[in-house]
Amino acid sequence: MNKVDRFRFENTHKFLSKYITNEEQILDLGTPNQLSDFLINKGFKLQNAAGFDFDLNPEQVNQYGYDVLTAFEVLEHLVAPFGILQQTKARKLVVTVPLRLWFAPAYRNVNDPYDQHYHEFESWQLDMLLEKAGWTVKDSEQWTPPFQFNGVRSVLRAVTPRFYAVYAERKA
Repeated sequence: MNKVDRFRFENTHKFLSKYITNEEQILDLGTPNQLSDFLINKGFKLQNAAGFDFDLNPEQVNQYGYDVLTAFEVLEHLVAPFGILQQTKARKLVVTVPLRLWFAPAYRNVNDPYDQHYHEFESWQLDMLLEKAGWTVKDSEQWTPPFQFNGVRSVLRAVTPRFYAVYAERKA
C-alpha cells in the first residue's frame, strides 16, 4: 500500500470510528477494494454494493440490510448521486470525496467509462447536496495527503486539502 492510500485509509478509519460502532451493519456503495478490506480487518461489519447502476436505479440500495451507508470515494463517479442519498433507508451516512483542485483537471480514465469523476466537489457543494437529500451534516474534516514531490503540482497539493469526510444523520 502506498503512502497516500495508507494516509487515506487510516484517516477514514479514525473518522468512521468516531460515529459508527463495530456492531452496526455498514453498506458501502463501492465495489470490494483495499479500503473495505482494511475496515473489515479493523472489525467493522461492512458489505460492498456491487453490480448495480445506482444512477439509473437508486432504489436498489434498499435491498440490502444495513444501518449505515458509506460512500468512500464513490459519489464523484455518479452522474446523479442525489437519488441514492435521498432513497437510502439508512439513518447514518459517512462519505469521503476528493476535493476539487483549482490547479488540476478532473480525473478521467479514457479507457474506462466508470473510472472517471463526473463531479469533483468543493466542501460546500457536498454539504448542500446532502442537506437537499434529507441529511444533517454533523461533522466534517478535510485532509491534506502526505507530501510526495513529483513537480510543481505536488507542492500545491501539499498545502491544499484533497479529501473531504462527512458524517451526517437523516433529518427527523
